[in-house]
Amino acid sequence: MIQDKLIEISKNFEALDKSIDQIIDASKIMISSLNKGGKILFCGNGGSAADAQHLAAELIGRYKKKRDPIAGLALTTDTSTITAIANDFGYENIFSRQISALGKPNDVLYAISTSGKSENIVMAIDAARKRNMHVIGITGENGNLMDDKCDLLIKVPSKSPDRIQEMHIAIGQIICEIIENQFSN
Repeated sequence: MIQDKLIEISKNFEALDKSIDQIIDASKIMISSLNKGGKILFCGNGGSAADAQHLAAELIGRYKKKRDPIAGLALTTDTSTITAIANDFGYENIFSRQISALGKPNDVLYAISTSGKSENIVMAIDAARKRNMHVIGITGENGNLMDDKCDLLIKVPSKSPDRIQEMHIAIGQIICEIIENQFSN
């Protein structure tokens, strides 16, 4: 079974070469935003929430190089805010309400959804659009609710949540490295 899984994972990552241009374009959008004083807002549910936190930490802390911090914020970390919004306005609003409060033009929303169908992610994208933010989405093959809402949508070649999440974090870390290389002294 392990060998079969490793072969499956390898084939998925080989298929990601079709996304190279999108990864480059996502990096350019984010770098442009940061150069204009913008920030990157990350959101996702479950494992994607962990990825959002991980990627924000790579920007604010460091990826590989010592450098100044880069403006990144995970909308998945403030449990008081999340639970207050969920209680008072519904779980579907936990990210959109934060974006309405914190998002500015030139900011980027990096929206992570394995299914591409999470209502709170779709509503976050809509809120970002109302704030004139750029939107980068990342999902699996079937991320159809995100299709026409993002400036750039990266669909990884899988329908299985575990395989999708493996590729999502790899793409996110590649983007963080590209951004870090741009802003390193």
